[in-house]
Amino acid sequence: MSKVEVFLTKEEEQEIVSAIGIAEKNTSGEIRVHIEKQNSIAPIERAVEVFHQLQMEQTQDRNGVIIYVAVKSKQFAIYGDKGINEKVPADFWDTTKDTIISHFKNGNFKQGLIDGILKAGEQLQKYFPYADGDTDELSNEISKGE
Repeated sequence: MSKVEVFLTKEEEQEIVSAIGIAEKNTSGEIRVHIEKQNSIAPIERAVEVFHQLQMEQTQDRNGVIIYVAVKSKQFAIYGDKGINEKVPADFWDTTKDTIISHFKNGNFKQGLIDGILKAGEQLQKYFPYADGDTDELSNEISKGE
């Protein structure tokens, strides 16, 4: 099995997908998680690549967010689309990153992602509140690379 396949169990993956659903009940923002084995470029650059490969810029308000994790490289990044970056301060993702890092350092990857996702949803709510009739524009399933 690859590092990606053993990073999270199927049950843990479903808990993360559920957390995305919960977070998106607070915001019109769209959150995705992408996991792959390793990367050869800076994690934020790879997050941007994957963001576009997944066509996450297709949201109406350009308010998609990707949490990218490279398991073997032990790196992650958070990237928000244009609509978010135009409204939020430069340090907007710092508390979400800190939340994830604190769990990752202890090897608690599932809880790091869940808490990071929920934190992102709370933060996005200030700028992109959930509105009646809001549709889920992007899949909540975890995407995986090699």
